[in-house]
Amino acid sequence: MTNQIELLDRPEGRVAYTVEGPADGPLVVLVPGMGDLRGTWRALVGPLVAAGYRTAVTDLRGHGDSDTTFRVHGDQATGSDVIALVEHLGGPAVLIGSSMGAASVAWVAAERPDLVAGLVLSGPLLRNPPTSPLLEHLMHAAYRLMFVRPWGAALWASYYRSPLSRGRRAPWFDEHLAAVRTAMSDPAHLRQFRRLTLQLTHAPVEPRLVDVHAPALAFIGRRDPDLRDPAAEAAWIEQTLDARAVLLDDVAHYPHHQAADDVVPATLAWLAERPRDTSGRLVLPVRGDRTDPADR
Repeated sequence: MTNQIELLDRPEGRVAYTVEGPADGPLVVLVPGMGDLRGTWRALVGPLVAAGYRTAVTDLRGHGDSDTTFRVHGDQATGSDVIALVEHLGGPAVLIGSSMGAASVAWVAAERPDLVAGLVLSGPLLRNPPTSPLLEHLMHAAYRLMFVRPWGAALWASYYRSPLSRGRRAPWFDEHLAAVRTAMSDPAHLRQFRRLTLQLTHAPVEPRLVDVHAPALAFIGRRDPDLRDPAAEAAWIEQTLDARAVLLDDVAHYPHHQAADDVVPATLAWLAERPRDTSGRLVLPVRGDRTDPADR
């Protein structure tokens, strides 16, 4: 068992991750969202390890302790890093993702079903919101102005605090937010974050969701500012992924740390239902066999 930072070699740099829990435990990999750090999963890692899971938590490329040398960012790039990590650690794994990290792990489940035994999605963004080319152009122009020194880190921290985290908050929220702001104050990290904002699109992910056959659990905040209608999005995710979606009151974009008292026990109970082989390894779902969401 170790929480020492390890580095995974990738074509454009190295991605940081930590691993805790028994070496022979079922593998769970957790992926943060854009502009976030591994510490976002603080409330979930301890219970996962205590329950016997081998728990790996990764930083996004260009974020946290990962290298800041990457030119390509986004859902598929992050998904390729997750594939490499699961192969390195020995899958299959249950993948847990937040925000764009949820899109990335969903893409992995479609691309490499041999590696994915299940998905847990927190504040998932699996498709682009309706927009126009003009609005998208204006947003990219805004990102180029917003996420630069000397104000870029402060702007992102302010947006992370509210509206992304409005409503319930973890007791350690201020500590985590300070770490996010400190990381983003580094010019290299801020530059990588800006590149991600300009490259990010969920367009490659949405059409692949029909290829996802892993069981899925999703947590969605009723106050998520990135969703026009969180309840409608939950219904769409349930139908599209044949998933179980849980709507949480007074929660915005980060259910896993805003509503840990709800998310942690629900996640552990759902994981306990996943089938294992005689050695305790997670069993892959039968391709094409989706069960009723009520049974998950």
